[in-house]
Amino acid sequence: MKRNLIVSILTLFIGAVFASPLRADDILARFKGAIGVHPVSNVAGTANADGTFPDVTRNVVRSVAPAGQLWVIDDLDVHVKTNGDINIRGKGLVLGGGNNAGRATGQNVFATLICEAAAPFTERNTNLAGVPLSADGDFKIDDVVTPLPKGECASPMLLIRNASGGTWFAVGIPRLR
Repeated sequence: MKRNLIVSILTLFIGAVFASPLRADDILARFKGAIGVHPVSNVAGTANADGTFPDVTRNVVRSVAPAGQLWVIDDLDVHVKTNGDINIRGKGLVLGGGNNAGRATGQNVFATLICEAAAPFTERNTNLAGVPLSADGDFKIDDVVTPLPKGECASPMLLIRNASGGTWFAVGIPRLR
């Protein structure tokens, strides 16, 4: 009986040691930290009399339009597995400008993973209804991206998006190791 117990414990230990590297291999993409959206990527020309500019380029990322106002984010941690499972923890996603700066004002957010570096882009989304931002901008998403990724994610881009309209609020910083 004692010998069987020792063999069982030893088998379990050996299995755990060899399975650990295998579990790491099922990670498709990771992101640690994020950058909030700045809706304008370029301004050109001479200012109009009212202070606006005639030539403004919006900060479109892989065909996804930016939110119309600045947003900031304190922290983001994302794991995407090869089977499409996605686990996201976001902290402090709030407006960075305007009359409600420093606040999340009732938005729901979802995530989009894009693996292609050039068009055409495939948007792999969590539930489009999104999850609510807390009053201080915290959120959690535990979901599956659809459509499921096929193979590698050569150029991972993760966008946190507004469920109302689909504009992006923040972009994850890829962890390539």
